[in-house]
Amino acid sequence: MSQFQLEIRVKPRPGLLDPQGKAIHNALHSLGWDSIEDVRVGKVIYLELEADSREIAVDRVHAMCRKLLSNPVTEDFEVSVSEEVEAEPL
Repeated sequence: MSQFQLEIRVKPRPGLLDPQGKAIHNALHSLGWDSIEDVRVGKVIYLELEADSREIAVDRVHAMCRKLLSNPVTEDFEVSVSEEVEAEPL
């Protein structure tokens, strides 16, 4: 078994209202940064888990995203493996 460190990026779907992004956009404009075209606010989640392979780890995290970590109606997600560490034998 290997230990995997994964990064999940969850972001609002294009074209959907992003009130937090709009508020930041307006605040940046009011502070003088007029060149900002758009702001979208998402989240990054870091997970560590054990799995037999990289593919199994990614499949598990995809299932977690579909069931809990993202809203499938309003958000998209991307999963990447940032590191794989071999577990030491007992």
